[in-house]
Amino acid sequence: MTTHPAEELRMPSPLAHGLGGGSDLPIPASFAIAGGTAALVLSFTILVLAWRGAKFVNVEGGRAAPSWLTAALDSRALTVVARGSGLALLAYVGWAAICGQDLLSNPTFGVVYVWLWIGIVPTSLLLGPFFKAVSPARTLHLGLARLAGLDPTEGLFRLPPRLGYWPAATGLLAFVWLELVYPGNQYLGPVRLWFALYFATTVIGALLFGSRWLERADPFEVYSTLVGRLSVWGRTSTGGLVLRTPLRNLAGIPAEPGLVAVVSVLLGSTAFDSFRASNSWLRFSQTTTASVPLLETTLLLVACGVVAVTFTLATMSVGDDTGLSRRRHPAAMAHSIVPIIVGYMVAHYLTFFVETGQETLALMSDPLTDGSDLLGTADLRVNYWLSLHPTFLATTKVLAIVIGHVVGVVAAHDRSLQLLPAKRQLSGQLPLLAAMTLYTFAGLYLLFGV
Repeated sequence: MTTHPAEELRMPSPLAHGLGGGSDLPIPASFAIAGGTAALVLSFTILVLAWRGAKFVNVEGGRAAPSWLTAALDSRALTVVARGSGLALLAYVGWAAICGQDLLSNPTFGVVYVWLWIGIVPTSLLLGPFFKAVSPARTLHLGLARLAGLDPTEGLFRLPPRLGYWPAATGLLAFVWLELVYPGNQYLGPVRLWFALYFATTVIGALLFGSRWLERADPFEVYSTLVGRLSVWGRTSTGGLVLRTPLRNLAGIPAEPGLVAVVSVLLGSTAFDSFRASNSWLRFSQTTTASVPLLETTLLLVACGVVAVTFTLATMSVGDDTGLSRRRHPAAMAHSIVPIIVGYMVAHYLTFFVETGQETLALMSDPLTDGSDLLGTADLRVNYWLSLHPTFLATTKVLAIVIGHVVGVVAAHDRSLQLLPAKRQLSGQLPLLAAMTLYTFAGLYLLFGV
């Protein structure tokens, strides 16, 4: 890659994003870790005493949205605008990725690593499964299916139920490996290749298996849909728009094969990213003679595996007298990890998303890095308010992790009351509480770069 004056405007390396060290956070680490762990245990104690019956058995509940709002959201006009916007953004970024210079100031990197990957969380929390509405892969599939005379919902074959979310888990692991480990992730070639394979896999798979393939195989759609379960927007089985409490929405996540793998990749990869930003790992990686990409690949797999193994063991330890096969318990409880994932994402990427997201908007005005200002945002100045208020930032990050875990404990407790026999409704939850306490401790520990 040749040197160019625009390198002076380059955005931070996607390998360097995240939390920073403990010196960035003015709250004492020991206080935050002890307080966060205590809050989790205390919330569980209160739940055991006050929450004695399952409240989210009926996931269809909710208040019907106003008819005008339903009509507007379901209108063909809005659908066309949403799908057209997704395709337009794809075309614009694709133009920058194919015709633009291979510099870090190319907006492709910011759009992929910041707007797409991190932006899925806030947009889905606010709007529900937002990515599904704008997904270019889904739009391309609809167009090709109509041209071929196929039913877009059915495809040519029936998707095997045992496949579940495993394709999405594989796609998510492939993306986080590209983002966090692959040495060439700051070059356009690998990014273009990854997304070429992504579109080929999702669109061809959807033509073969129908739109259900996208619901279970598209890593970004699956991620957005899971996070969207924490919004207030829901749909009934007949498609009606309703307003629900996020916990009731969360309880409606289908307990299918591969769901544990999906949440383990999302949670484990964020923990891995925190660890590799620590001073101890940076010092080691800069002095070792071993292959750092190989070591980091191993650590990424280990981090995801630790989440999967601890969660699976904790949820399977309740025995087979619950009316549900032991091996189906992990998937039935996996929805409780989603709030923890969101908490980690907010804590780990908040500053990076807000500040580098603004820089990406400025870079979007010059897609070919030739001095253009196509969108009128080239002179946008980044607002560093969050970085300039470290106490507020630290408090927000700690609260994000703690609140995520507390909501996860509530979701797990309610589901446990549905699954466990009365005599084991307390003891049966203790292994999962221990696992979540471990996640809280580890998350805060890594947050402060201890």
